[in-house]
Amino acid sequence: MEGARCIFERTPDVIGRNVMSCHHPDSVHIIYPILEDLRAGLRDTAEFWIQTRPKQGSRFIHIRYFAVRSPQGKFPGTLEVTQDVTDIRRLEGERRLLDELK
Repeated sequence: MEGARCIFERTPDVIGRNVMSCHHPDSVHIIYPILEDLRAGLRDTAEFWIQTRPKQGSRFIHIRYFAVRSPQGKFPGTLEVTQDVTDIRRLEGERRLLDELK
C-alpha cells in the first residue's frame, strides 16, 4: 500500500512473494526464526513493537505475524499486519459508542 499513512511502503506485487524478500537484510535473521516457528506449528502468531523516529516525530508501531493454515493444517504462508498505534496508546478513560452521536 502507498500513501501518507503507510508505515512500511509495500506495493500489491509483494503478495505471494517470499516474506524475506520484503524486509531489509539487517532484519532477516530476526524474522526467519519467527517464520520457521509459524511454519512448524510451534506458534500461530508472533508480535512485537518498535519505536520509529521519523522527522515528523516518534511513532509506536505494532507488528504481528499470523500463520495461515488450511482446514487440513497445510501452511501456505504468513500474513504480516503492521499498525501505527501511537494514537491508540494515548487513549484514557472510556468513550462509549453513543458518546459519538452527541
